[in-house]
Amino acid sequence: MAKSTAVPLNRTERVLAFVLAAVTGLTIVAIVALLVARAAHVADLGSGVWPVVAILPLVGLPAALVLAIVLIVVMNTRRRRLDAGQ
Repeated sequence: MAKSTAVPLNRTERVLAFVLAAVTGLTIVAIVALLVARAAHVADLGSGVWPVVAILPLVGLPAALVLAIVLIVVMNTRRRRLDAGQ
């Protein structure tokens, strides 16, 4: 039978997880800000900080997906190495 022991996170996994959470959170905040701005009938979304807020979800969501895949691969690789060493 396989042992179901908890494997602690190493520094790389921890950093990847925090970056993933930050990118995802920032993207969600940008989406909510855009929805609120549209509902409040903000006239000019092409000036000021609004172009950055509008582009952020287009970059943040794919980046979060790539970070999630990288985190899963790193975690699985380390777990397999730990299982092979025992």
